[in-house]
Amino acid sequence: MSHLRKGSFIRKVKDISMGGALALALLSGTALVSCSSNDDESEYSYEETSYGKGIRSFIREVSPGEFKIISEENVPADSSQAIVSYLDGHKDTLNPMAAKALIDEEIRSNPNMSHHSGLSSMLLYGGMGYLLGRNSSYSYMNNYRDRMGAERSRSYYANPGAWASSRSAALGVETSRSVRTVTTRPAGGRKGFFGRSSSRSGG
Repeated sequence: MSHLRKGSFIRKVKDISMGGALALALLSGTALVSCSSNDDESEYSYEETSYGKGIRSFIREVSPGEFKIISEENVPADSSQAIVSYLDGHKDTLNPMAAKALIDEEIRSNPNMSHHSGLSSMLLYGGMGYLLGRNSSYSYMNNYRDRMGAERSRSYYANPGAWASSRSAALGVETSRSVRTVTTRPAGGRKGFFGRSSSRSGG
């Protein structure tokens, strides 16, 4: 997808910014347990899942329009990014939303996501795609990742060491998972609501 780098779209997504709060929101999801008009407090419980760790992915252009993932590592959840080095010497730093924009553009233009070594494939099938897929709103990316399979996705990494760093980073994200159960119910009839929560961590 080298044509994207030269066009207006890649310049646009490079300008997408995301603050720490939005980055953390990327790695959180809410699952509604139940909802009812009854006063039983269990009827107003829902779960919020968040992750304390994110991923920094290093990607390098190895020939015109062809990329490889060099390594991946854990970073704080709000510092997730993909650092892309090009043959001409310049670098781009893509935050998760910019990476998502490139992936979505590729899915629109190439719905079957046929195998290639463009930047969008490195983002989707590497650590950034894994990270985005943790959010329930972006779980559609997991369909493409599952279709590729773990063994075939190895081809996107520069060497076995790069692949091993990816597995370690993914494990770090998963073990940082925290699920918070929030329970709310009417207090004093219909005069208001209060909430209470409990948390649990780990896979």
